[in-house]
Order: sequence, then C-alpha cells, then structure tokens
Amino acid sequence: MENHILVQEPQTRLLKATVPVCNSDCFPNQADMRMSESADPPFEIAYKHLLEKAPKNVENSLSAVEECELPLIDMQQLALGEAERQECRKLIARASQEWGFFQVINHGASRGGLENMRSEQMKLMRKPFQEKKAYKDLNLSDGTYRWGAPLPTSLKQLSWSEAFHVRLSDILDSRCSHNTIRLRSSMEEFVFAICEVAKELAEILAEEMGRETDLFREECLPESCYLRLNRYPPCPNYSRMMGLMPHTDTSFLTVLHQDNVGGLQLVKDGKWIAVKPNPDALIINIGDLFQAWSNNLYKSVEHRVVANPVKERFSTAYFLCPPTGTVIESGGVGGAVYRTFSFGEYKKQIELDVKNVGQKVGLPRFLLPTH
Repeated sequence: MENHILVQEPQTRLLKATVPVCNSDCFPNQADMRMSESADPPFEIAYKHLLEKAPKNVENSLSAVEECELPLIDMQQLALGEAERQECRKLIARASQEWGFFQVINHGASRGGLENMRSEQMKLMRKPFQEKKAYKDLNLSDGTYRWGAPLPTSLKQLSWSEAFHVRLSDILDSRCSHNTIRLRSSMEEFVFAICEVAKELAEILAEEMGRETDLFREECLPESCYLRLNRYPPCPNYSRMMGLMPHTDTSFLTVLHQDNVGGLQLVKDGKWIAVKPNPDALIINIGDLFQAWSNNLYKSVEHRVVANPVKERFSTAYFLCPPTGTVIESGGVGGAVYRTFSFGEYKKQIELDVKNVGQKVGLPRFLLPTH
C-alpha cells in the first residue's frame, strides 16, 4: 500500500566524528586533527561559499515524497514451466518500459556474499578521509576515490556523499597486500555473482524486443565494468542539498544492493517517488546505453539520493558496461532515434559537459536531427 513518508527532524543531537581527547599542547590545530581523524570529507569547507549565499530557512522540497515499492520480479520463475518463464520475462520487459527500475529476488547471488561485501565496504569507507584519499592498496587508478560534486555552481548541484568508483580491471587478476585480501575476495565474489544476474536480465530484455545478440555475453565482461562503493554520511544541511544529485546511469544496466536506510528516489509519471527498501532484493535500473540501443523502448530514468540528517547510508552498484570501442546503434520499431556512437565517445561527451556546464547532459546530445 502506498503511503507518505517525511524526512524526520533529528530526535537526538548529530554525532560528531570520534577523535582522541587532546589539548592544544599535544596537537597544535584541533580542527586539523578532527579532519585527519574523521571519515567524512570536508563538505562544509568545500561548499562554504555556496552555503553562505543560500537562504538559511529553505523549505525542504524533498520532505514529503510518496513512497512506493518497485515492481518485484521473482527470478526463480525463469526456471519453472514455460508459462511461468514467459510471464516472468514479460514482467521484466514491462517494468523496464514503464518504470526503468525494478527489483529482483531469488536472483542467485548468495546472501552471505552480499553481506561480506557490505561488511568490507563499511570498513573501507569508515577509514579516515585522508587515508581514503591516498588509498592505493588495491592498485586502483587515479581518481577512483571521489566525494561531493566535481564543479558545483549552485546548491542543487551539491552531493553529500563519497564513493570508490572502481574500474574492475584494476582489481581482477592483480596483486594485493595481505591487509586487503578480504576486501578484494569480497569484491570478486560480488562482481561475478552480480555480473551473471545483469547479463541474464540484459539478454531477456534484448530478446523481448526481438534483438538476438551476443553483445552482453561477449562484450560486457567484468573487466570492462565498474563497481561503485557508496557512503552517504549524516548531513546537517539535508534540507538544502542532495546525497547524490539527479542523474541517469551511463551503463546498459545497473544492479544495486542497498541497506535499509532508504533515500533512493526516482521520477515516475513526472513526479519524484521514494523507493521502499527491500532487504531481500537487488534493484535493477536501465542505463543510457540500453535506452539508446533499444531505440527508447526501455527507459533510463532520472534518479537521486536524498541526504539523511542522522543516519549513515551504504550502497553498492554494479554497472554493466562494454569496452570503450563498442558501438551503440539504435534498433527496433520505427526509425533510429539516436545516431550511432561508441561508448568511449559517449563518456568523453559527458566529461566535456560536466566541465563546461557543471552536469551531465547525456542522451539528448546524440539525438538525430529529426528528433
């Protein structure tokens, strides 16, 4: 049953980062000490100029958003009789057309593997901020650790979150230190289980639109995909900024495992709705590449994460992506909506738009003139 939820006012004082008790004689700058010990990035320092310009008493437009359950797909039906299998496939396709989001249960990824990934992710993300900035234990590429918004020009572009956006080729078949064996093994177990879920769903969606293809099995290998470990710290300015600003995903499919804190919202029928967390489900959403490849049959829907004033939130996202040279060509009923482009070209255009206009523009850049 649908209901309304409100972002509640804090019932207790916000907890400050735990730091050793120390006077000025043993540490000359207590502000520096707090920053060095805290897991949280220096959001308020980085955003100070924008926060000071904004009105202090701003009504929280995110506070009253209808909460809905996403379409729920039981993937176990795919292994039953032909009638059940066909019905399940049609439910997957319908949700991808009408919602762009759905959730799956009995998906094959073990609960133990998901919990191990969550546990290791929490250990990593709760390290001091300065340690995360310099983190090299998994031979990660430069720029893997990210926080906040890259080039914000207004409050609506601020994001109160941090992440390790991991190129999987960095960690697969590479050496790691003894201290990171558990983290790496948890990541690998998660990736290979979720990759199979993503590929099976992608193949079903392709077949339901009448496109037989080996694209997902042969091109979307783990090495070309990405894993994003997200943390959303409690936000004292939750009424004035996002946990993660509105966006669509640059992928074929995204598979999300989230905790029970909530905060994910998406656009449905022209309005924002809040997604009710389901601890037994993985959330699936269509990415830009699938929308273009399906000629707009399946929808890459705008979504965001709202900040929480008192609770820390974690989520893990797997992005099903091809190599950068893979060509995306619209297909299906009617003339092509988008011009042909490579995944690499698409990513470069996004980087250029973020640099020039402060945000991703995405698929509208690749529409054919008639559209």
